[in-house]
Amino acid sequence: MSDTPTRFPVPKLEELPEDIRERITSVADKSGFIPNVFSVLAHRPDEFRAFFAYHDALMEKDSGLSKGEREMIVVVSSAMNNCLYCVIAHGAILRIREKNPRLADQLATDYTRADITERQMAMLDFATLIADQAAQVTDEDLDELREHGFSTEDIWDIGAITAFFALSNRMAGLTDMLPNDEFYAMGREPRSSGPRLVK
Repeated sequence: MSDTPTRFPVPKLEELPEDIRERITSVADKSGFIPNVFSVLAHRPDEFRAFFAYHDALMEKDSGLSKGEREMIVVVSSAMNNCLYCVIAHGAILRIREKNPRLADQLATDYTRADITERQMAMLDFATLIADQAAQVTDEDLDELREHGFSTEDIWDIGAITAFFALSNRMAGLTDMLPNDEFYAMGREPRSSGPRLVK
């Protein structure tokens, strides 16, 4: 872990608290590599725990948003924030979730031309509003989402995911966190072995 590129110290795996060490080891066992976000954020163990607890609460629960749709929000809002790490890492997850090798690139470049449904377009329109002008959100914006079948809790999720990854995007910029090379190839072609999906 100590050779991960970042502006801040990266602790050695054996120096970390047991719970964090176990989480990182589990991710490495499943994926075949340690995503740099785990290595970099381990610099502050309490914040690591809080970050991933909120991440899991938003991204892993059952809700009206599919896991693929949640990744769409991350890719589009992270592209707005010029976050290379999150666009590449979550683009890889999106390709796997949606079984679509083109979608992440479309969304990161111009989501309005991506191969998505009207419902998903409305979701991303709202996410970009939150990412850019959250103070300008109106009740009418929420009503429009409801017309596309989103519940009140779904709308909260869209906003919360966008807001959480604004934090993640800015931490990636602060730390100069770069995506692992493994992410670039994930989900682009059928494979029989190799890195698997990680958070």
